[in-house]
Amino acid sequence: MAEKLLIVMANTDPRNGEELGAPIFQASVAAAMEYEVEVICTATSGRLMKKGEAEKLVVKEGSPKSVYDFIKDAHEAGVKFYCCSPNLDLFNMSEDDLIPECSGIVGGAHMIEEIMEGDCKVLTY
Repeated sequence: MAEKLLIVMANTDPRNGEELGAPIFQASVAAAMEYEVEVICTATSGRLMKKGEAEKLVVKEGSPKSVYDFIKDAHEAGVKFYCCSPNLDLFNMSEDDLIPECSGIVGGAHMIEEIMEGDCKVLTY
């Protein structure tokens, strides 16, 4: 059985907060179950790794918790969040613009290597 879960948020659009709950929640659950969990935010979801962006978003209208609150909870549970390197250019970001919960920047090779050579299961959103 894989000890690691890789969650790839590629088609999850931060402009629709409802799409953000499931991947972040499932990452938290897997971490609570003591799996190693990485969430790679790529394409449009890369915006979530930029300071100030996830703070403006909610999963459900009227919720007192922002998406950033959910990211902080997941990170506290042990989830590692990564920003895909093309997002820096796409969203005019530098490494200094990333939220503290972002464990770093990864390229496409990291994701492919984890999937093809690593002992992990993959969920994509």
